[in-house]
Amino acid sequence: MRSQGSRRHLSLAGQVLLLQLSVLLLVVVATSIVSLRQSDADFRDSREDRLRAAAESLAGIAAVQDGLTSEPDRQALGFYLQTRAADAGADTAYLTGLDGTILVATDPTRVGETLALGRSETTRAWSGDIVDAGRRAIAAQVPVYGGGTTGTDPQAPHPVGVVVVTEDYPPLTERLARTWADAVTVLLAGLALALLGSWLLARLIKRRTRGLEPRDIAALADHREGLLRSIREGVLAVGADGRVSLMSDSARDLLGLTADPTGRRLDELDLPTETLALLSGSEEVHDAPLVAGERVLVLNRNRVHHAGRPAGTVTTLRDRTELVALQSELNARESVTETLRAQTHEFSNQLHTITGLLELEEYAEVGRFVTGLTARRAALSDHITSRIDDPAVAALLIAKASLAAERRVSIDLDATSSLPRLTPDGSADVVTVLGNLVDNAVDAAALVGPLDGRVGVRLTAAGQTVTVRVSDTGGGVPAERLPEIFRRGFSTKPRDASGRGVGLALVQLVCRTRGGEVEVENSGSEERPGAVFIATLPGAVPLAPPTTTAPEEAR
Repeated sequence: MRSQGSRRHLSLAGQVLLLQLSVLLLVVVATSIVSLRQSDADFRDSREDRLRAAAESLAGIAAVQDGLTSEPDRQALGFYLQTRAADAGADTAYLTGLDGTILVATDPTRVGETLALGRSETTRAWSGDIVDAGRRAIAAQVPVYGGGTTGTDPQAPHPVGVVVVTEDYPPLTERLARTWADAVTVLLAGLALALLGSWLLARLIKRRTRGLEPRDIAALADHREGLLRSIREGVLAVGADGRVSLMSDSARDLLGLTADPTGRRLDELDLPTETLALLSGSEEVHDAPLVAGERVLVLNRNRVHHAGRPAGTVTTLRDRTELVALQSELNARESVTETLRAQTHEFSNQLHTITGLLELEEYAEVGRFVTGLTARRAALSDHITSRIDDPAVAALLIAKASLAAERRVSIDLDATSSLPRLTPDGSADVVTVLGNLVDNAVDAAALVGPLDGRVGVRLTAAGQTVTVRVSDTGGGVPAERLPEIFRRGFSTKPRDASGRGVGLALVQLVCRTRGGEVEVENSGSEERPGAVFIATLPGAVPLAPPTTTAPEEAR
């Protein structure tokens, strides 16, 4: 049951039919007007010559000429007017003075009236439209010449009056009646074509619009706009021709675009090459990491089909910058936990050894064993802290070295390393970069076999810029994948909930945020090429305070 406040809407076919009927009605009205004008023109062309011939015939009768030069015999002149008007099929005929005063007429009641002549010059013949007694008529006007006693030659003929023969235009109803049959035929034929065209057009449009009415399409468009503005994820739709058909505001913000790219090709947009490669593909992509500016994005792309044919792709973009940063922090906590676990296991074995030596009453051996352990740990700490002044970075290296040792991988800090105390944010960024690079290097080196994996670390500072160099003895990075290792979140391990595949993207993001960069290359032999990562982080070292001379105390 339709609610009281609801409104009835015309269907698409009804709207098209109404539009076509309006156009058809305008066409019929315009055609009728043109037909009336054409009818008037035909009437004028067919009657004008006949009326002029009748007027010239009257003007050439001697009795008419003599009657206008003396007292007219109205009865005789009226007979001539009636006869010639009847022969020509005219409605009225007049004999007027030069000023238009009616002297004789087929209608005696008009005598004495002034007729508005169609032409003020009465010495020449004229034909055209006039208004006679309020009626529109076609008239022929011919001057009547007669002798006189004025002028230098009294016998020379001169105008003495005017003959006017008129015929009224047919009434409007009569003229419409002549064209009515044609107008009705055109209207009915047009109505039939309009009905058929409306039905075919509505069916075609509904097929293209999935059977939706215009109001449904408008509502759908409004809902789509509201939906795109309400969700935080970016949405990008690309047609089969490679043109952007839709891009939400959030997608523009995530990709750093200012203008609306709708209708433009993807390769025409100001986007990095690696970003275009991911957005313009036709294959489905799931949870692919993407570095865009200072953001780490996760990209998903699905193909769209219509009637079994590819219609383009729909891509969603999610900002995972904060999540990746938190994940990196959690990984650091996990690394510390794993280090403590490894140390607990190692200490447990060492305590068992000490306990056994004590039970054997090998007290001297216990002393030597404890001294050796202390010296080994002191040597590792002294080796790192003597070159690394930043406590967070030094603690990270010590923890990573203990964790790597459990996996039979050694971490060697280069003797040329030198790192001062860093700014708080610089220290956090160096820890993030170094931690991710060392983890990847340990994973790669552990694959070569026990007691053979090594990771080299060198940390240097020049001015305010810190350079982190991490190398490993693993299998290296395939040459064909070197260009994509950062832009696709490269990982040789499967991606899972642990977030694999985003560590290198995070390293690149941290470096680029500071205005630096990270590079990778293979080094070593063909059997064991290894990988070398070099990252630069400007602005991590605090500025040295300016030296000032203390003012001399006033005496």
